[in-house]
Amino acid sequence: MRRGGPTAEATAPGERWLVLVMRAAFFLLLGASLARFLLRHPGEPRIPWIIALSAGLALLYMLGPPPSSSPVPRRFGWLGAVVAVWMVLVVLAPSFAWCAVPLFFTGLRTLTPRTSLALVAVLTAFVVAAQLKLSTGGFDPNLVLAPPAVAAIAAAVFVHMQRQADRQRQLIDDLLRTRRELAATERREGTLAERQRLSMEIHDTLAQGLSSQQMLLQAADRVWAADPGTAHRHVRTAASITERNLAEARRFVHDLAPADLDDGGTLEQALRALAARESKESGGLAVRCHVEGASAVPLPDRVASALLRIAQGALANVREHAGATTATLTLTHLQDQVVLDVADDGAGFDPPAVVESAPGARGHGLPAMRARTRRLGGTLVIESAPGEGTVLSAAIPLGPSS
Repeated sequence: MRRGGPTAEATAPGERWLVLVMRAAFFLLLGASLARFLLRHPGEPRIPWIIALSAGLALLYMLGPPPSSSPVPRRFGWLGAVVAVWMVLVVLAPSFAWCAVPLFFTGLRTLTPRTSLALVAVLTAFVVAAQLKLSTGGFDPNLVLAPPAVAAIAAAVFVHMQRQADRQRQLIDDLLRTRRELAATERREGTLAERQRLSMEIHDTLAQGLSSQQMLLQAADRVWAADPGTAHRHVRTAASITERNLAEARRFVHDLAPADLDDGGTLEQALRALAARESKESGGLAVRCHVEGASAVPLPDRVASALLRIAQGALANVREHAGATTATLTLTHLQDQVVLDVADDGAGFDPPAVVESAPGARGHGLPAMRARTRRLGGTLVIESAPGEGTVLSAAIPLGPSS
């Protein structure tokens, strides 16, 4: 509930016109009461006092704090002065009693509910006393009961509307707070998703390249004295990998697209280039590439990029962990999906034991591949057993989710 005093709602359009109406009503009632007194009491000795008090009340009311101001002591003091001057006027001239109606509104907006209702009761008592004083036809029950009834109805309606307005403001505040929290959550989720995507991109390109360079340089160091030609060949291969990694790093700055797919290159061309490069650089691993089926339309960029990254990651695992001599990339175009199979004749492993363990058990490779296929609505299946090689199959549907 409102703890007294007009707040920021007074600046709303509906509040502004209500304040203007109440101000206009106060000055209209004050002017009408003064005119009635002058017409009914010509030559009355109290006229100078009545005119002076009326002018002072009008000036005091006009110079009051704006309705939107906070309930500071200055506003309370102003309201008390207005009510005091009005009471003196009512004692001297009961005709001014109906100026209490705008004062009801001002008190309800300025004071706490309990204090404002007490003020309304005092103002109503002065109105009743003034009406009884003006009555010339004997006791009239309406003069005693009507003003309190009207004041009670007006106060009840105002307090009810104020409570509804407070509830609406609370609901709006809750809605705004919920929207801010939702926006913050979405930003956090977007940040986490972008971090995951970047980690996968870095793992599938730069990290794998650095790992290859390390192995080649270590091999060159081992044979440097005994076989300088082989050592130089390993160094040159490491240099070519460094050049390719530099190109990938520059690609990250632009759009994070794989360099092999740049300039309109197709996935088939990129996979064949990857197979030839791995065969040349891995030292003992022969990689073949097969394409089956005919692609009626070019693959979406997201699908082609994801499948190329999966092929890169799978071959990196083969090179680092499998100890294989041959690997085969098979890209199959079906009517409603595209499937990439990566098979090797290496040592194999137990997929449930590895895939269900912590991601760090085999680096980020397998979780990254699974995340890429899941993001495109696809599936990743791994078939392997110790000593029997491994087949990794990634299937991505060619539909709206692609």
